[in-house]
Amino acid sequence: MNSIRKAAILLMSLPQDQAAMLINKIDRKQVELVSIEIAKLGRLSSEEQESAILDFAAANPNSLGGEVGGIDFARALLDKALGNDATATIDSVRQSVEAVPFGFLKNVDPQNLQTFINDEHPQTIALILSHLPPAYGAEIIGGLPSERQLQVIRRIATMGQCSPEVIHEVEAGLEFRMASVMNEQFENAGGVPNVAEILNVTDRTTERTLLDNLAQEDPDLVEEIRRLMFVFEDITKIPDKDIQAVLKNVESSQWSMALKNASEELKRKILGNMSSRAADMLREEMEYLGAVRLSEVENTQQQIVDIVRRLEDMGELTLHSGDEDDQYVS
Repeated sequence: MNSIRKAAILLMSLPQDQAAMLINKIDRKQVELVSIEIAKLGRLSSEEQESAILDFAAANPNSLGGEVGGIDFARALLDKALGNDATATIDSVRQSVEAVPFGFLKNVDPQNLQTFINDEHPQTIALILSHLPPAYGAEIIGGLPSERQLQVIRRIATMGQCSPEVIHEVEAGLEFRMASVMNEQFENAGGVPNVAEILNVTDRTTERTLLDNLAQEDPDLVEEIRRLMFVFEDITKIPDKDIQAVLKNVESSQWSMALKNASEELKRKILGNMSSRAADMLREEMEYLGAVRLSEVENTQQQIVDIVRRLEDMGELTLHSGDEDDQYVS
């Protein structure tokens, strides 16, 4: 009888409160191994218990005689020992005991899995996806070429019973190839937001040149970058002398909608650059408007951002004012 099984029998024989206190003193990996063993145990004979825990048997005679393990016992023990932190361990125990095919993929990013199965035979991809949650499978399907999508879906639809040996072979092969990915942690790098941040602090000439050249290849990407480069709240950074140009090109009804969830700083910026009468009218219009959909507010804000960008392109205002530390001479 191995040590893990002995530990499992001992913990089963103890009252749950005491077992929980004991299991809480060992590391998480050992907790998982012992819990898996408990979940696998069936009804134990008194002889097996006695041989594993002679010292304990003398002090706890009531614990002998037909204790039953199982996933429910393991769950109850983990709940007592780990509380809110028990969920992940219980899931891991259940996965190991119930041998859920391809269960190891639950913590793998779909994009990483995609790179490993793109070149697999459609039947193999179908077998894998048929054992994954629908939402996960949908992401994988969405990343396949249209022709391959049809082949995989057709095979999933017509798939009957499959040999457990075949499933295990495919699962083991995939898990072996993905071992390095599952043991690594990845961080997001680059992306459109990163480009927008870089261009926001470059000089205007460089920005225009880069975006104009990029627009010839991918105009949609350029539009996405532009929308992130200057957002509605950035209007607070526009000098007061240029705000007048913005006010002339934006309707009062647009401001009343766009300023609904704006910062107090931005509201002061806009209202402070209006005449007293125009500012009072805008405040009344905003009050009269009442509750509005967030999507409508954001859409109107984007309209104003587009107007600001257009005015900059026309040279009527400047969004890039240079570094705050710039020095000027007369």
